[in-house]
Amino acid sequence: MQIVTSWMRQGIQQGELKMILRLLNRRIDEVNPQLQERIQTLSTNELETLGEALLDFTTTADLEAWFEAR
Repeated sequence: MQIVTSWMRQGIQQGELKMILRLLNRRIDEVNPQLQERIQTLSTNELETLGEALLDFTTTADLEAWFEAR
């Protein structure tokens, strides 16, 4: 049985957040600070869902629409 502590979960979430932001910046150019703040409030599960969805994004409007739909 693997024990995952809260600081390990936080580290995993921070890693996912960093990767999502890097992918979004590459996919749709610079993500504005307001959207970055919204992304930073997402849970680990929501970050994973966003990671899958961003493969279909081509513009910032796609990211904004994703937030509106959730």
